[in-house]
Amino acid sequence: MNDDQHTSKAGTAGDPEKAGKAGKRALSRRLIPMTGRDPEEHGRTSSPLELLFDLTFVVAVGTAASHFAEMVAAGHTGQAVTAFLLAMFAISVAWISFSWFASAFGTDDWLYRALTMLQMIGVVVFSLGLPAMFHSVEEGGHLELRAMVIGYVVMRIAMVLQWWRAARESPAFHDVGMANIRWTMIVQVGWLVVAFVHLPLTAVFVAFIALGTLELVLPVLTQRRAGGTPWHPHHVAERYGLFAIITLGEGVVGTIASSGDLLGGGDGTHWSGNAIAVIISGVGLTFGMWWVYFSTPFGDILVHRRGRGYLFGYGHIPLFIGIAGAGAGLHVAGLHLEHHAKLSDVAVVLSLALPVGLYLLMVYLLHTLLLSAADRFHLLLISLTLAVLLVAVLLAAAGVAIAVCLLVVMLAPFVTVIGYETVGYRHQQQMLEALGTQAR
Repeated sequence: MNDDQHTSKAGTAGDPEKAGKAGKRALSRRLIPMTGRDPEEHGRTSSPLELLFDLTFVVAVGTAASHFAEMVAAGHTGQAVTAFLLAMFAISVAWISFSWFASAFGTDDWLYRALTMLQMIGVVVFSLGLPAMFHSVEEGGHLELRAMVIGYVVMRIAMVLQWWRAARESPAFHDVGMANIRWTMIVQVGWLVVAFVHLPLTAVFVAFIALGTLELVLPVLTQRRAGGTPWHPHHVAERYGLFAIITLGEGVVGTIASSGDLLGGGDGTHWSGNAIAVIISGVGLTFGMWWVYFSTPFGDILVHRRGRGYLFGYGHIPLFIGIAGAGAGLHVAGLHLEHHAKLSDVAVVLSLALPVGLYLLMVYLLHTLLLSAADRFHLLLISLTLAVLLVAVLLAAAGVAIAVCLLVVMLAPFVTVIGYETVGYRHQQQMLEALGTQAR
């Protein structure tokens, strides 16, 4: 049962005639006025439609991470990082745009569902264009973006249609909707020019920076004067948690990709020490990163820090990049152990340690910025975490086996886990109570 059905039932309890009409309305999926959701709606959770929408991004993130790992293993690290950042930026922005709109205006009626399906088609087309983009970056000389941009523009046009409906049906948010339509269309024209007009490579990257900046500041340009939109703090936090889990899935994929060929004999029954180490480190690292993310009650923080929604929303982009990069790093390690990578041992460990470090740094940075409070305990934990990652790199430089270095990297998130399970949760609760007192 979706949230709209809950709301309609609550509003018609005790009136059989109205309840019957509401039930028929829910079953028939008739259009529901897009007037904005209640930002304090009780029990708001992700809808089945949102979960289905997320599945298309599993393909996008997986494709980007896989090609990134293969390019890094081939020794094209600079090109791999460039292509991966372009891909993950576009993936994250498209997902963020849908998720915040859905939190504020999701009706789950037939038109809303149809436009969401159109966005899903765009994600699939975008994903199909990723291999060509990665290959063009690896080859150099040009940037093949046509299929990727077509998919991205389809996603964004679907959002324009959603905003047009909200602008028409919700007078309070008319200005917000029309501003989003104008700026989104301007940026999409820019993307189409970059993809289909033959420009010098330097001009293409300058255009990327300009258009990417516009994508990031679009909420500021469109919502600052109109008071924002009625997004739900706990719903938004849950949506981001679910997307973090999607990207964490790349750690599992990377583990399987890394260990598959390490099982000697071809029948999966001859387990080598390297295979066991990769499996333990991959699953352990993924689990530890998951534990760290969900140690912070982002929903409770956003209730009191609603004005930090933009920071929370777009501050997750490097965090998502770090998670997906860690999954790719595990894949690189596996390719190296299979003797399919043209990298030194230090480079292999760095390909995993750097994204893990980026992810953990972003978790702590978001916590600090959202609460507006620097914390010595957190500084101690992140310092110890970075020290563990440094030890792994130094061990690789000293000639210690890659498998051992991977196990050391795996320990990095557990510095935070142990810190929170012993002291951190009580400490964090005190910070949240202080935040609630300030809000009152």
